Amino acid sequence: MRLLVTGGAGFIGSNFVRYVLGERPAVRVTVLDNLSYAGSLRSLEGLDPERFRFVRGDIADADLVGGLVPEHDAIVHFAAESHNDNSLRDPTPFVHTNLVGTFTLLEAARRHDVRFHHISTDEVYGDLALDDPARFTESTPYNPSSPYSSTKAGSDLLVRAWVRSFGVRATISNCSNNYGPYQHVEKFIPRQITNVLTGLRPKLYGDGLNVRDWIHTEDHSSAVLAILERGRIGETYLIGADGERSNREVVEAILELLGEPSDAYDLVRDRPGHDVRYAIDSSKLRAELGWAPRYTDFRAGLAATIQWYREHEDWWRPAKDEVEAAYAAQGQ
Repeated sequence: MRLLVTGGAGFIGSNFVRYVLGERPAVRVTVLDNLSYAGSLRSLEGLDPERFRFVRGDIADADLVGGLVPEHDAIVHFAAESHNDNSLRDPTPFVHTNLVGTFTLLEAARRHDVRFHHISTDEVYGDLALDDPARFTESTPYNPSSPYSSTKAGSDLLVRAWVRSFGVRATISNCSNNYGPYQHVEKFIPRQITNVLTGLRPKLYGDGLNVRDWIHTEDHSSAVLAILERGRIGETYLIGADGERSNREVVEAILELLGEPSDAYDLVRDRPGHDVRYAIDSSKLRAELGWAPRYTDFRAGLAATIQWYREHEDWWRPAKDEVEAAYAAQGQ
């Protein structure tokens, strides 16, 4: 199989590329990525040049995409602008990449009858109350809260329309919050880990009680591969690993694993429109495709992630000061 992986130099995309090349020896991968600040060729170092190539470019470039797509059997679409805080400051690139980019890829997949898998987020469903036992399912109504989640919701709807109207052979997955290696230091878990490693105090929005449903990025990769190979065309699958934790619990666990007092963090002004709780019900994926997460012990997965950041300071250090300066300017 020849895969075109968009956004493959980013966090989740690069982990998927590494996973699929390791698990499927016959697969060849082309990564299409514009190398924005969140993408790095260093995340793809060491891959077999006989089975992997990199193309730099914009997924909204119809000529570029139209030339690449017919060379492949499937598109795995990870490329997205994904940071909520950035979307609140300037929604423009989120509309361009998440909506126009997805449209451009879908049109190429339609013209050349190429299998399409779209990676999305649980944030399209909005949020849940802390005391609500419910979890998101494939039938949960969309209720996005930010420019980021609204553009991802829009891209999901484009995929569904292209399946129904044009017969595009597509599937969608909505995943909970990922953690693991190669994640940019602007994101919650790597920011807190690298804060402690550089002598800064971790920061929590509001009261720190907002809940996220965490999944190790390798488990996300294995689920995407299962959907790509065995998922039913036109279907949506939710990916989650039953990893609900409050932001405060996560920070306290990071501090403890790094040998620091568990209360050595600061509370800062809350993010506007900050979603309260996410929780995924992945029973459809597990029942239909036989998928199960490997990293069922969140603390063990977090410890392995901390160790990766300890050992790869050269990967994250160049971006750290700029990220913290940007947060400081926002009082966060």
